[in-house]
Amino acid sequence: MRAAVASFRRTNLLMTDPTVMVLIGSFATSVSLFVVFALVRGVFGRTNPAVVAVDFARMDEASAYQAPAVAALPPALPVGRVPVWFYKPLDLVGVVFVFGVFGMLSFATVRSSNGALPTMNPVTLVVGIGLHFFMAGMVAILVVRRVGWVTWLGLRWRAWYWVFVLAPGAVLFMWMVFGGLQISGYMEWMQSLGVETVQDTVKLLQKSEDPLILGLMGLAAVVVAPLCEETVFRGYFYPVMKKFAGAWSAAFCSSLVFASAHGNLTFMLPLFVFGGVLVFIYEKTGSIWAPIAVHFCFNSATVLAQIAVRYHAIPLGFAP
Repeated sequence: MRAAVASFRRTNLLMTDPTVMVLIGSFATSVSLFVVFALVRGVFGRTNPAVVAVDFARMDEASAYQAPAVAALPPALPVGRVPVWFYKPLDLVGVVFVFGVFGMLSFATVRSSNGALPTMNPVTLVVGIGLHFFMAGMVAILVVRRVGWVTWLGLRWRAWYWVFVLAPGAVLFMWMVFGGLQISGYMEWMQSLGVETVQDTVKLLQKSEDPLILGLMGLAAVVVAPLCEETVFRGYFYPVMKKFAGAWSAAFCSSLVFASAHGNLTFMLPLFVFGGVLVFIYEKTGSIWAPIAVHFCFNSATVLAQIAVRYHAIPLGFAP
């Protein structure tokens, strides 16, 4: 009888919860916008077909953020500090691969959620961690054979000390976003739509009694996600889209995919904003270390907040 009731609840949730439809619409929107802007850029862009003589041999680490020298007309001024000159049309296949994997994961997350404590175990968590490293490794294989790690991700960041301002500032900004959504009645609106308002990872941090699961969840949130997701989304997904569709459309589409990949409708809006903040910081600094640090601080603050809720009975109206 309990199994029948649980099955009915899951079926009813999938019928009334608009999460699946919104996720489908979000992924379709990101693909459509990218294709449209890429076509427009290809037809009406500023690229001169006569400019073909590129001297890649003279590129060095000092000129990593600038387009290579050409024999004819000078190239258009780059937007931001994220280099894109070494990406090729083949990288679009990598973008499709990343898009497909995270799309399937987001839908799997929605369909496996039934409002109760997620049935995760150490094996599934280790598999998830391994998948993150696999995705980061795949995009690295596609890029590092053409250009070094330092040039690709801007690892030689001379102004690294700015991270002590950027990371806390970005986290404070995001908590203000969450607070604004809470005050505006956003959570009540989501609940009225029958949407799950607590992420599965947060449920585990709040209620799981298995120390191994809690440790793996903390590792995944604080270490694996900042390193791997930033390498995949900001380090590869965004700049490839920027190369072919322009910076603004790439920022919008990559942030939308990043938000949708988490598979929770309630947090799509704040995660979309967070993705845009990470893109902005990456472009301003030219180094992947900056968004990694911000992501690390944000997730660490979230984990600490859930610990406060769990062990010290500190109420949080909106738990990211």
